[in-house]
Amino acid sequence: MSESTRSAADPNRWLTDLMSTQHVMWPSLDVADTSTALAAVTAPWTKAVADVTAMQIGILQQMAAPWLAAMGTATSSAEPIKDRRFAGEAWTKDPRFEAVARTYLTQTQLMQKALDAAPIDERSKAQWGFALRQVMDALSPANMLVTNPEALQPAMETGGASLVEGLKLFTQDLAKGRIAMTDESAFELGRNVGTTPGTVIFQNELMQLIQYTPTTERVYERPLVIVPPCINKFYILDLQPANSFVAHAVGEGHTVFLVSWRNAGSGQSTLTWDDYLGDGVLKALEVALAITEADQANTVGFCIGGTLLASALAVAAARGDHPAASMTLLTTMLDFSDTGDLGLLVTPRSVAARESAIGNGGILKGKELAQVFGSLRANDLIWPYVARGYLKGQAPPPFDLLYWNSDDSNLPGPMFCWYLRNTYLENKLREPGATVQLGEPVDLRSIDVPTFLYASREDHIVPWKTAYTSTQLLSGPVTFVLGASGHIAGVINPPAKNKRNYWIRSGTAASLDADADAWFDSAEKVPGSWWPAWAEWLAPHGGTQVAAPKEPGNAQYTAVEPAPGSYVKEKAS
Repeated sequence: MSESTRSAADPNRWLTDLMSTQHVMWPSLDVADTSTALAAVTAPWTKAVADVTAMQIGILQQMAAPWLAAMGTATSSAEPIKDRRFAGEAWTKDPRFEAVARTYLTQTQLMQKALDAAPIDERSKAQWGFALRQVMDALSPANMLVTNPEALQPAMETGGASLVEGLKLFTQDLAKGRIAMTDESAFELGRNVGTTPGTVIFQNELMQLIQYTPTTERVYERPLVIVPPCINKFYILDLQPANSFVAHAVGEGHTVFLVSWRNAGSGQSTLTWDDYLGDGVLKALEVALAITEADQANTVGFCIGGTLLASALAVAAARGDHPAASMTLLTTMLDFSDTGDLGLLVTPRSVAARESAIGNGGILKGKELAQVFGSLRANDLIWPYVARGYLKGQAPPPFDLLYWNSDDSNLPGPMFCWYLRNTYLENKLREPGATVQLGEPVDLRSIDVPTFLYASREDHIVPWKTAYTSTQLLSGPVTFVLGASGHIAGVINPPAKNKRNYWIRSGTAASLDADADAWFDSAEKVPGSWWPAWAEWLAPHGGTQVAAPKEPGNAQYTAVEPAPGSYVKEKAS
């Protein structure tokens, strides 16, 4: 048999011959095993190609069906489209548009399955998956005039007037630098959002502290100090009277103090994580205790506000201080081992670039964070407003939650970079002594107060199973509650609406399951809002009841201005 014949009969022969000549360099390799070795190396790729080929055959059949139906040569027996982007009657009324939608969805499915079959590591696969979703979401037929029947119909009915209005809305958004999600002119802080009565009784360059006016004749002797996220503004917890978490807490007989973080400007560009702990959280606790003359305070932290709160209490414990009687963490991460899609954007290179740019001084613009958070749910927070506004010419209706969501807040560069590196990138906070904050090695196990942990089941920012890991980091008794819905809607769920449900189970790090799924299987499911369960849990930690204060503050901390204060009204530039 000639060399060429042998090569044709055995396509791996070239490798066998090559390895024979190199055998002196590879003494442990048996040349007879080269075909087996090659097969082992190429098996993942061979399987990937086979899987994709099989998928292509099935998907091409799916793609052909709606087009044949559109031409009247066949009847599509496909399942109804469940994607809400194409849920309108116009998409199925004309089979051509239905075919376009089905083809797009099928192609998206094909590309995702091909990526799933690719022999690459899981993190790389997830990063490519995130990028793929951004591209495919942007290319949706619903986002383009010529392929969106819901946009073409009003354009024809109005003689193009809807397109003119869409261009007007686009121009307005272009001037603002962001996509409008609500009628912002319908809201004003202090008038119809952030309206719970109160008084700013302290301020520094970082925050204002609000003391809310009691609505009950008697209050618990221990105050309730709330630390909201500094990434956004505090009034997510005080939107309107019907859905205000602050008003609910005041109505339960608590003297509520709340931190209103300053929108960072040039004067705050060098502030650090330690500044947020010392001049923010710990100062708020100091003032609240001085005014109420209580031995301890009950505390609440929301999202990054919870991370700040837990860090501050661990710092205090390292100093021998214990200012908190209880801790409530709402959608908060202390262990950053699984941060969902958001974590895919954090790499050593990206963090180093941020540190180089603003780590020693500078500002992280709030609109940058808003764009990142929007990209996590682009089909909810970006593209529907593009299609409805620019293509259909429909201005968004008023919605208090989306008004808050559009009110960006800047962060100091040094503070943000410390947070990014020590949590999302290196996950040091969970390790005892791995971080030094305000000069103290931080150990979360030193927090031994009763803790109420709340997470949302569909949270895209704080995955609930990641929030659950906090049960294993804290020393005190823990009540873990899992609510329905997402990062914001799950938290802001007032009892009067009687919406959704939650799961609840209490214990300690030793008695609670380390596995979140095991906890879920044994948790009690309860209909409605979790707020009453929290109020019932908190009441025993409030101490005795005393007469409600007649005036805010005291001789040392006097009224500065009425709530909601001036810091929250500062707009990000």
